[in-house]
Amino acid sequence: MRSTNNSFADDGRAWDGSRKNHRARRSLRIDADSPSRLLRSAQVGQCAACGNRVEWYQRPGSTPIPLHPEELPASTVPAGQRWHVSSGAAHAGQDGSAWCRVRHHAVCPAGPAGNLNPLLAETRRALGLTSRRLQGAGLFTPSPEKEPAPAPPSLPGRTVVCLLYTRYLAPGPLEQLQCVAHTRSRRRCPLPVRDSGALPGTWRLEPVDPLLGPGGGRLPIAQEVMAVYDLTGLAYAEQLRWHNQRCSTHAGIDEAADHARIEWERFDPVRHRPYTRDRIPDS
Repeated sequence: MRSTNNSFADDGRAWDGSRKNHRARRSLRIDADSPSRLLRSAQVGQCAACGNRVEWYQRPGSTPIPLHPEELPASTVPAGQRWHVSSGAAHAGQDGSAWCRVRHHAVCPAGPAGNLNPLLAETRRALGLTSRRLQGAGLFTPSPEKEPAPAPPSLPGRTVVCLLYTRYLAPGPLEQLQCVAHTRSRRRCPLPVRDSGALPGTWRLEPVDPLLGPGGGRLPIAQEVMAVYDLTGLAYAEQLRWHNQRCSTHAGIDEAADHARIEWERFDPVRHRPYTRDRIPDS
């Protein structure tokens, strides 16, 4: 005798949102016109606050965004909260279809409820029930909000790098910068971006760029220098390899998709001040 009270039986998912039946794997490819090199199979994550599934998508010229994995009727979602996915990238607004996506933060049960319309409120209640079930089964523990730890005052782990005439902040030491390519074993490439056999960059002491003030004027930072790992002296193809965060093996393989998001951050002299250093590190 089988129970008929399982509300997830019709959509083929278990109570925690995972799929019941796993189909045979098939090869995934990135469209040549896609602005994103990320594979969708590698970008399904879990919200650290509520434990529900989210799908990460790139935004053109901006940071990635977590979207609710299900589509909702566009007519029932406020115009300012509608998102659509095109060629692997997320775009705000309406694309003319009857369905749309919403940001996970708009329906996250761990966040403030706010003034939601009936559809988003019902979606938030369903996600809250799933979150409580995950916590009750011991499959998820909400992570407490913590203030970011201040960087050490001398020789921070993150490095300011200049490539393609733009300054970026590395996620950590350059020796630990890992390739983001998707391998045939369906995992992230373990090789480092820094190749011991390739030409290295040059450490330089350069002045900090002027900042754009809140009133539109420029606030100069005088008599301040910082150590920058300069790669602009290398060939364009080599700088592009660093920018794409690829190892030497995957540098010329165009069909190899990205398994993870590129971890470079555009350098901000104010926000990234704790990571700057005023002397060149020892080699």
